[in-house]
Amino acid sequence: MKKLLMSTSRLRLQYLFERYYNKTATPQERAELFAVIEAGERDDELSALIKRSWDDLDTNEDIFGNVKAERMLQNILRAEKEVPTSPIRKKFRGWFPILSAAAILLITGIALYQHKKINTTPAVIAVKKQKPANDALPGGNKATLTLANGKTIVLDDAADGTIAEQGNTLIKKAADGHIIYNTAALDNGNTAPVINTITTPRGGQYQVALPDGTQAWLNSASSITFPTRFTGKNRQISITGEVYFEVTKNKNMPFRVNTHRAEIEVLGTHFNVMAYDDEQVMKTTLLEGAVKINSGTFSAKLIPGQQAQINNNGKNKVLNDVDLDDEIAWKNGIFQFKDAKIDVILRQAARWYDVDVKYLHQIPDKEFNGRLSRNVKASELLNMLKYTGVDISIKGNNIIVN
Repeated sequence: MKKLLMSTSRLRLQYLFERYYNKTATPQERAELFAVIEAGERDDELSALIKRSWDDLDTNEDIFGNVKAERMLQNILRAEKEVPTSPIRKKFRGWFPILSAAAILLITGIALYQHKKINTTPAVIAVKKQKPANDALPGGNKATLTLANGKTIVLDDAADGTIAEQGNTLIKKAADGHIIYNTAALDNGNTAPVINTITTPRGGQYQVALPDGTQAWLNSASSITFPTRFTGKNRQISITGEVYFEVTKNKNMPFRVNTHRAEIEVLGTHFNVMAYDDEQVMKTTLLEGAVKINSGTFSAKLIPGQQAQINNNGKNKVLNDVDLDDEIAWKNGIFQFKDAKIDVILRQAARWYDVDVKYLHQIPDKEFNGRLSRNVKASELLNMLKYTGVDISIKGNNIIVN
């Protein structure tokens, strides 16, 4: 069986740039990126990353609109204030043109140009981004809320603030987009809870704060069904697809997750459940706390770092010392693969890019190692897979494997 060990230096640079650009980089990641900029040996690659960041903006979004340009400039200035000893600030000295890194010069130059136009004229240069041909854009925050009466609310279109009222529970959309169930505001205990469901499509993901404060992150093509208020002896919910949980502790009311293959019981913990119908194995991975898995005659109690696998062929097992970063990479906006088979990778791609996969011959028996941001077009992921020797392309809404 052939394997590919991919150098991650270029991918690491891409990851650092995107983290910095999106203001999610840790101090260590910023320092690492600044060190690359200071060396001045990767300016061409950085310039390419910046160009692509403009190209990858949402379809029909104003690339050079006033608001975006002003926000971009302020983000750069704010980031530099946070790191006063960074190599960028040392080279800054009050004048953008003297920056040594061509990439940083490009990004600040664009922002300054727009900043100047904003303050001198109301004109806006609106450049519309066209949907790429034979490619697919990455997914984003998309989900639908189904209320107890059957009414549906498209959450990505809903305005911030209260979006619905279910019995004694207010449902709110926070400024960062995630959904919060607030029972404290209206709860007088007189109204029985009702059932709600949040569903993400292919190409979607979403975060919800459940009525008990538990945080749940839904991957693409997933759902979570739960009551608007937890009552009784258990906090019972059900899911499909893949969901990461950070459960609020309540030893008097265990939290139970039902899937089509197993029940998971927890008191308060962080864990990931991958239970797609089209996967041969359901995986429950524990990061913190303890969980108990029950599936037919199979039962297992996990400790952090372990993973329970419920297999379609009945060969259920518990793995020790699993790579936790691999298992929750999707939640952190990353594709991360270790000895992953091509068909496993492409099933993830199909869900995230909302495309179908067609094999013209048998599925290639190859494995892949690599790491890539999920915020890239499908073609960039496929180009990585080509290093395995697989003939792969995207045509229309299909990934074609020859």
